[in-house]
Amino acid sequence: MDKIDKDRNDKYDNGEEMQMKITAGLGSIDEYERFVHAGADEFFCGYVPYEWTKKYGTVMPLNRREVLSYNVQIGSLGELEILAAMVKEYGKPVHLTFNALYYIPEQYPEIAEMIKKCMRIGFDSYIIADPALILYLRKQHIDCEIHLSGETGEVNSCMIDFFQQFSLKRVIFHRKNNFDDMKAVIDAEKSHGGLRSRTEFEAFILNEMCQFAGAFCNSFHCDELGHLCRVSYWLEPLRESRGDSSLRQLHPSPPAASPLTSLPHPPDLPDGYLCGATGCGLCALYRLREIGITHLKLVGRGNYNDYMEQDIRILRRAFTLLEQSTSEEDFKDTLRRTLFSYKCSKVCYYL
Repeated sequence: MDKIDKDRNDKYDNGEEMQMKITAGLGSIDEYERFVHAGADEFFCGYVPYEWTKKYGTVMPLNRREVLSYNVQIGSLGELEILAAMVKEYGKPVHLTFNALYYIPEQYPEIAEMIKKCMRIGFDSYIIADPALILYLRKQHIDCEIHLSGETGEVNSCMIDFFQQFSLKRVIFHRKNNFDDMKAVIDAEKSHGGLRSRTEFEAFILNEMCQFAGAFCNSFHCDELGHLCRVSYWLEPLRESRGDSSLRQLHPSPPAASPLTSLPHPPDLPDGYLCGATGCGLCALYRLREIGITHLKLVGRGNYNDYMEQDIRILRRAFTLLEQSTSEEDFKDTLRRTLFSYKCSKVCYYL
């Protein structure tokens, strides 16, 4: 057991509350040090070697970012070796994503070999969605840490109970899980005691809110095809009333603009930047902490580096406000006055 795991276990054993951690998306090795200094606690990133791309292209991807751009995927083992050295220097772990919804049979041995190579240079944790890949890795006695991806579509404690036969280190809730869903799963895990009571739980917090739950999304997230989650949408009832049998035509219109939209752009923020412009859960931090969330997923691989860095800094500031607040209402009020005195995106993850 390494020192980090020992400290973690000691805190659980002593009943101490663990502070939530920021897990930020990493698009390239060049971003690592910058985001560490901004306040990220750990990272996740994609790894797609050239051999895989040459054989399968982007239509049979290794992860749910079907993009081969420089600032979205790490493309060689050499880059991973550099990243591993930086992780050793700064102590901020990186989890690799192999979270495509499914793979074909011939790919499982190939992925297993990739993971073994990655483990040899220091990467121990993997975000996985395909149950068959999880089963294959365990049957091959590959003892890596598994983070169950939100792309799996986990929705209740019975599903997690099934997956725990493979010894999950972390459960990543998908975008459509509400507070009650997450609390039920977390409470059930804690009730088992032992190692299962120490399972980590991760929830989305900023960026890329989508009308789809990951496991049920059939869109490719690549520049060549364009992805459906970038299509603007607003929810309206199809019928005027229960007694009206005729469907009315929908004319989607954006939500009402914030009364603060006319304010000048703050000089200390990057041009065009708005915190949570495509999805925000900052107001939910108090409740996420109360139900037992341990990690917060800050997505946005491929975003402007300036924007991602600012997201990390704002989330870190929100943590400080959370620690100083005496109640949920106190936290929300201080958050609005301090971090959103300029503008709120009103694109809420958790209503």
